[in-house]
Amino acid sequence: MEAREASLPDETMSARDETISNADYGRLCSLIYDQSGINLGSGKKTMLELRIRRRLRSLRLHSYSEYCEYLFQENNQEEELVHLIDVVSTNKTDFFREPEHFEYLAQQALPDLMARNESNRPLLIWSAGCSTGEEPYTLAMVLNEYGLQHPGFHFRVLATDISTTVLAKAQEAIFSREAVRPVPASLQKKYFLRSRDRSSNLARVVPELRRLVEFRRVNFMDDDFGMRQQYDVIFCRNVIIYFDRATQEKIMQKLGAHLVAGGYAFVGHSETLHNMDIPLTPIAPALYRKTGPM
Repeated sequence: MEAREASLPDETMSARDETISNADYGRLCSLIYDQSGINLGSGKKTMLELRIRRRLRSLRLHSYSEYCEYLFQENNQEEELVHLIDVVSTNKTDFFREPEHFEYLAQQALPDLMARNESNRPLLIWSAGCSTGEEPYTLAMVLNEYGLQHPGFHFRVLATDISTTVLAKAQEAIFSREAVRPVPASLQKKYFLRSRDRSSNLARVVPELRRLVEFRRVNFMDDDFGMRQQYDVIFCRNVIIYFDRATQEKIMQKLGAHLVAGGYAFVGHSETLHNMDIPLTPIAPALYRKTGPM
């Protein structure tokens, strides 16, 4: 089935009077869970309908049933699945969210990691589930400030997400003044450029900081995330709450495998890894360290 090329009246694309059938909802939930680990359950049908409407308009399809017919055709599924995961992903983040984590990073974790870094290699930091970029740019600011006070300190930040939409926004690095407000004034002045248009409400991360962050699409369902590196610090905060317990444990096992011995893992304060079979030991609220010889 081909997506329509001709323009359609708005009412034929909106599917306002339709709902996803129970059978199609089950198929969509199974596909989303298998491919992304996101568990919609039985209570998210209305939410899914609202979000899929975007794809109906983009593909010029008339109904949810036509969308499912289009999606489940083998030659369409690989490309369309990326868009489907984009619309069902929840992305909420802020600069310096849960600020005590960044304080611990600068005051405790980085000095410890540097003391054990005998080869003086760059420290590798991973923002897993980076959303629109506030977390990795916060990390880059904190790490760069630390480097200014400690000559010889080098680092790289990897920022990943399953959503190509939020990754594109993160790479643009353009934020509203409201979004930037949690950033301390001294860092705003140093790391953000204001628009020449004084009426504009936007600011952009300076190029020097943008160059310190690499963005990449990663699906937590992939066996090894397509990576071989091990990281000194992994931030995976307010991400695993969207998965069921079994999937959470599998994700944290794989993240743990990408963490160096003695490395630090930060999770969200609403998340708990209690009783999981993972190589991580709690050392502070929402903060873990990889066990094993250092």
